[in-house]
Order: sequence, then C-alpha cells, then structure tokens
Amino acid sequence: MQTPTSRLLELLEVLQTRPLTTGREIADRLAIDRRTVRRYITALQDLGIPVEGQRGVGGGYRVRPGFRLPPLMLSDDEAVVVVLGLIAARRQGLDTESGPVDGALAKIHRVLPDLLRRRVQALETALGFTATPRAGTPVAGDTVLLLADAVRRGRRVRTAYRSYSGERTRRELSPYGLVVHAGRWYLAAHDHLRDDLRTFRIDRMRSATLLDAPGLPAPEGFDAVEHVSLSLARVPWGFEVEVLLDLPVDLAARRLPPTLAELVGAEGGTLLRMRADSLDWTAGMLASLGCGFTIRAPEELRTSVRQLAERLAASGGQLEPRPA
Repeated sequence: MQTPTSRLLELLEVLQTRPLTTGREIADRLAIDRRTVRRYITALQDLGIPVEGQRGVGGGYRVRPGFRLPPLMLSDDEAVVVVLGLIAARRQGLDTESGPVDGALAKIHRVLPDLLRRRVQALETALGFTATPRAGTPVAGDTVLLLADAVRRGRRVRTAYRSYSGERTRRELSPYGLVVHAGRWYLAAHDHLRDDLRTFRIDRMRSATLLDAPGLPAPEGFDAVEHVSLSLARVPWGFEVEVLLDLPVDLAARRLPPTLAELVGAEGGTLLRMRADSLDWTAGMLASLGCGFTIRAPEELRTSVRQLAERLAASGGQLEPRPA
C-alpha cells in the first residue's frame, strides 16, 4: 500500500515528466479522489515547488516552465556505485514487479549535473559483464519493505501464501531475515501455523499485513542466510543423495555452494547430503570435485557414476600430435 509521502513523490514525478496533467489523470494514476489531488498540489506548493493550475477545457496542472529541482549532489565515485548497483540488480533478476530500475535511472539522469549525467550515460553504454543476465522472479516492492520493517521492529506479519504445490493458506509469521538467491527473494521466519522455522518465497506472498503483535524472538545465534541455504539444499527432489567425500569439510565447503548440499564433517572426510532430480547430473557434479568419494545412497547413483566413467574413458582416444 502506498503512503501519502510516496504518492506525493509520484505526483511530483508525473508533473515533471508531462507538460500538463489533468486532475482526473492524477486521481486515476495515484488512486485517490479529486479533493486529495488538490490537497497534494497544495502540499507541493507549500514546499516551494511552483505547481500551476489552469482552469477550463484543456486545463490541468503543470510545474512552471524552466523550473528544475536542485541537482543531486553525488561525487563521481558515488554516481558510478549507484548506477552500477541498479544495473547489476536488473541483471541479477532483482527488479521488483513494477520494474523500478529504468525509472530510478531516469530520475538520476534528470537531476544529476550535466557533465556528470553525460559521463554516467556513457558508463551505461560502455559497461559490459562477463556473467549472463539472470531471469529472476519479481516481487512487490511494498511487500519487501513491509517484511524488512517487521524484521527490524520484531513484529508479526499476516499474509496469504501459495506453496510450490499450489496450496493456498493464510500464514502468521515472525520474520527473521530476507535473503536473495539466484534471482529470487526468500524470507526466513517462524511459521505460527506450523509452529516451526520455515523458508518462504516472497513472490508467492499476497496481501501482507504488519500486525501489532510482537514476533517470536529468533533462536540464539540464528543466521537467516544459513537457514535459507540449508532449506534450499533440502528441497525434496526425487532422490536423496548421501556421499562420503575424501575431502576435509572446509575444503568441500569451498567447492560446493551451501544452497546445493549439506556438508558435515565425518571420519575420513566430509559427509554430503543433498536432494537431486537427476542422478546423471549428480554423477557429473561429484566427478568435478576432483576427489575420491564413497556412495552411500541411492544405489542407482552407482550406475550413473559408472556410466559416466565409461563415457569419459571411451571419449579419451588417441591424442593427435600438435601441429608445428
């Protein structure tokens, strides 16, 4: 839900980007009535922004021609960081539902001093990334802000939630932290319906409401990133995999992301537990670790590993001499 302040800023944005805007257009855009439009116009005028009204057919509101807001005072380094952050967020799939990155960049262009604006635009044109863009799952910006506020203030949240299977429920949560992974937003929280710690996809939440009731305190030493990573590693795919790696646990942790597998120190190495949808893929992943390993489960994984070894052996062939 938009606050009066956010509506006032949106009104200012509308007036700056259009030569003339009618009261009806403003009311429809901001989802407010005509009387509130006039009150917001007065509020902008009280702030010293020269908003002019024109009566009659073809009339409306406009910002006095030639008026510009004061330049945004960013140093060159600060401007680079802000623009890079926005572009990186879009490439990582972290844009929210309303697609705010382009809008934020346009506002920055509009208020930067001319020389710095031209340099920032040149940076956007010249900048390239080695990593390919990630297709993320957009979320509602107001939901993310509400959840962050609940975490900060230790308050409960009520929300409608759709599970992976499509089940729809009403949940009351004590939020502990927001985590971003692979272009998706997650919430670590105590679920009062299930009376347990759970991980929630924020894009599956609807109609989130901040409650007056205090939230349940997080367990001592709780780490939201660690909790979400472990939850993702335990996603119930078709196969439960358990393998003893011939690696110390700290080295195994550097080779495997925590969202992929649960790693536990064990006699003789590291015990890897994970869920997998493809045993052929799992065999390739194990082979890429560059260490010995012993398969404990499932039995079918032995077949996948053996078949992979046979394919690799068959493709080895005779090396051709390198041309002089």
